[in-house]
Amino acid sequence: MKLIVAIIQDKDSNRLSSELVKANFRATKLASTGGFLRAGNTTFMIGVEDSQVEAVLGVIRNSCKVREQLVTPVTPMSGTTDSYLPLPVEVQVGGATVFVLPVDRFEHY
Repeated sequence: MKLIVAIIQDKDSNRLSSELVKANFRATKLASTGGFLRAGNTTFMIGVEDSQVEAVLGVIRNSCKVREQLVTPVTPMSGTTDSYLPLPVEVQVGGATVFVLPVDRFEHY
Protein backbone atom coordinates (compact mmCIF):
# COMPACT_ATOMS: atom_id res chain seq x y z
CA MET A 1 0.00 0.00 0.00
CA LYS A 2 1.14 3.57 -0.76
CA LEU A 3 0.23 7.04 0.44
CA ILE A 4 0.32 9.64 -2.33
CA VAL A 5 0.74 13.22 -1.11
CA ALA A 6 0.05 15.73 -3.88
CA ILE A 7 0.52 19.48 -3.34
CA ILE A 8 -1.28 21.46 -6.01
CA GLN A 9 -2.41 25.02 -6.69
CA ASP A 10 -5.89 25.90 -5.41
CA LYS A 11 -7.02 26.62 -8.98
CA ASP A 12 -6.64 22.93 -9.85
CA SER A 13 -8.18 21.58 -6.64
CA ASN A 14 -11.82 21.19 -7.73
CA ARG A 15 -10.86 19.65 -11.07
CA LEU A 16 -8.54 17.12 -9.44
CA SER A 17 -11.09 16.27 -6.77
CA SER A 18 -13.77 15.63 -9.42
CA GLU A 19 -11.44 13.51 -11.55
CA LEU A 20 -10.37 11.41 -8.55
CA VAL A 21 -14.02 10.73 -7.69
CA LYS A 22 -14.77 9.80 -11.33
CA ALA A 23 -11.85 7.35 -11.25
CA ASN A 24 -13.17 5.92 -7.95
CA PHE A 25 -10.24 7.07 -5.79
CA ARG A 26 -10.83 8.50 -2.34
CA ALA A 27 -8.78 11.45 -1.11
CA THR A 28 -8.45 13.75 1.87
CA LYS A 29 -7.94 17.46 1.09
CA LEU A 30 -5.97 19.79 3.35
CA ALA A 31 -5.55 23.55 2.97
CA SER A 32 -1.87 24.50 2.76
CA THR A 33 0.22 27.52 1.90
CA GLY A 34 3.32 27.68 -0.27
CA GLY A 35 6.40 29.43 1.05
CA PHE A 36 7.58 31.12 -2.15
CA LEU A 37 4.46 32.86 -3.45
CA ARG A 38 2.63 32.68 -0.12
CA ALA A 39 -0.38 31.54 -2.10
CA GLY A 40 -2.97 28.97 -1.17
CA ASN A 41 -2.37 25.37 -2.13
CA THR A 42 -4.30 22.21 -1.57
CA THR A 43 -2.65 19.04 -0.35
CA PHE A 44 -4.31 15.76 -1.29
CA MET A 45 -3.59 12.56 0.63
CA ILE A 46 -4.59 9.47 -1.32
CA GLY A 47 -4.14 5.94 -0.01
CA VAL A 48 -4.02 3.26 -2.73
CA GLU A 49 -2.76 -0.20 -3.46
CA ASP A 50 0.64 -0.41 -5.16
CA SER A 51 -0.97 -1.38 -8.47
CA GLN A 52 -3.09 1.83 -8.50
CA VAL A 53 -0.25 4.33 -8.06
CA GLU A 54 0.33 4.95 -11.78
CA ALA A 55 -3.40 5.46 -12.40
CA VAL A 56 -3.59 8.10 -9.65
CA LEU A 57 -0.45 9.82 -10.95
CA GLY A 58 -2.07 9.95 -14.39
CA VAL A 59 -5.18 11.63 -12.98
CA ILE A 60 -3.02 14.17 -11.14
CA ARG A 61 -0.87 14.79 -14.22
CA ASN A 62 -3.94 15.42 -16.42
CA SER A 63 -5.70 17.66 -13.89
CA CYS A 64 -2.91 19.97 -12.72
CA LYS A 65 -1.47 22.30 -15.32
CA VAL A 66 1.64 24.47 -15.21
CA ARG A 67 0.99 28.13 -15.99
CA GLU A 68 2.91 31.41 -16.04
CA GLN A 69 2.24 34.13 -13.46
CA LEU A 70 3.71 37.59 -12.81
CA VAL A 71 5.06 38.03 -9.28
CA THR A 72 6.48 41.17 -7.69
CA PRO A 73 9.59 40.35 -5.64
CA VAL A 74 9.59 41.22 -1.93
CA THR A 75 11.23 44.56 -1.05
CA PRO A 76 14.46 44.16 0.97
CA MET A 77 13.93 44.61 4.72
CA SER A 78 17.17 46.44 5.45
CA GLY A 79 19.08 49.23 3.75
CA THR A 80 17.68 51.95 1.61
CA THR A 81 14.84 51.19 -0.72
CA ASP A 82 15.13 54.46 -2.63
CA SER A 83 16.99 52.86 -5.52
CA TYR A 84 15.10 49.54 -5.44
CA LEU A 85 12.14 49.36 -7.78
CA PRO A 86 10.72 45.84 -7.79
CA LEU A 87 9.61 44.77 -11.24
CA PRO A 88 7.21 41.89 -11.76
CA VAL A 89 8.91 38.65 -12.71
CA GLU A 90 7.25 35.87 -14.68
CA VAL A 91 7.43 32.52 -12.87
CA GLN A 92 5.96 29.07 -13.47
CA VAL A 93 3.23 28.05 -11.02
CA GLY A 94 0.82 25.19 -10.83
CA GLY A 95 1.45 21.60 -11.72
CA ALA A 96 1.84 19.23 -8.81
CA THR A 97 4.48 18.21 -6.33
CA VAL A 98 3.87 14.56 -5.54
CA PHE A 99 5.36 12.23 -2.96
CA VAL A 100 4.67 8.48 -3.02
CA LEU A 101 5.30 6.98 0.40
CA PRO A 102 5.19 3.36 1.56
CA VAL A 103 2.55 2.54 4.15
CA ASP A 104 3.63 -0.04 6.73
CA ARG A 105 0.26 -0.26 8.37
CA PHE A 106 -3.25 1.02 7.72
CA GLU A 107 -6.17 0.88 10.13
CA HIS A 108 -9.63 2.36 9.84
CA TYR A 109 -11.91 2.54 12.88
